[in-house]
Amino acid sequence: MSNFIDKIKSRRSIREYTEQPVTTDVISSLLEAASFAPSAHNAQPWRFIVLTQSEQKNIFANAMAQVWLKELELDHIPKNIRWATANRSINRFIKAPVLILACLTLENMDKYPDRERQQNERDLAIHSLAAAIQTLLLAAHANGLGACWYCAPIFCKHEVRQVLGIPENVDPQAVVTLGYPAESPKTPQRKTTENFAYAEKWGKPL
Repeated sequence: MSNFIDKIKSRRSIREYTEQPVTTDVISSLLEAASFAPSAHNAQPWRFIVLTQSEQKNIFANAMAQVWLKELELDHIPKNIRWATANRSINRFIKAPVLILACLTLENMDKYPDRERQQNERDLAIHSLAAAIQTLLLAAHANGLGACWYCAPIFCKHEVRQVLGIPENVDPQAVVTLGYPAESPKTPQRKTTENFAYAEKWGKPL
């Protein structure tokens, strides 16, 4: 048990990777591990698109960057800073050996006639996808790989759908970069349980 907890605590968000390729067998093994995450109704509402070819990664990264540039302009960010920021993002995605786009589908989720319960059902599906992504990150770390979870696709769903041919009933949510680590980030500061866990009622420390 302690070894498993140590693995959880030692996982880091890795943004720099070596040029060592990640084989299809390794990617498939990690995605199979992700599929064992818990999901509401066992609906397994996740869909993953794996990008390993430079051309596809480039198209994907640039499509997202164009949306971000427009948003940065709306935020009145100076042009030179906008372009520098977008280019850093593009390079980060292109240089990662593998991109795994995590998508959501409500195909096997329960259907309700009212808006509130249907929205709640969608929330359950999002929880389920998040559990699968976290399982993927832990599986990568346990097998000597690094990964980083980015939520950028949620801000440009239409563009991501277009460049990857994703149907309308499948919702892009996040992208995970994957590869063999070329960095060893320091342990980030974490809140103690006194700051977020309560006993019996809100405000009473555990």
